[in-house]
Amino acid sequence: MDIKILGSGCPNCIRLENLCKEVIEENNLEATIEKVTDMNRFPDYGVMITPGLVVNEKVLSQGKVPTKTTLVNWLKK
Repeated sequence: MDIKILGSGCPNCIRLENLCKEVIEENNLEATIEKVTDMNRFPDYGVMITPGLVVNEKVLSQGKVPTKTTLVNWLKK
């Protein structure tokens, strides 16, 4: 699984990254996490509000940090 966190490094971006790492570890998922901080790349994904969460090139959320339960459901699919 390929996970991208789109954001400039704001507190919510960091929270989302840490939450992804936590869910991956707790559920023994195989995934790589890439932080995309170049704002010029955000529109490539259709993300206008950070943090953005892109899993396998599909935007799952933007502008908020999903709950842990929601994130688990998304990443297990």
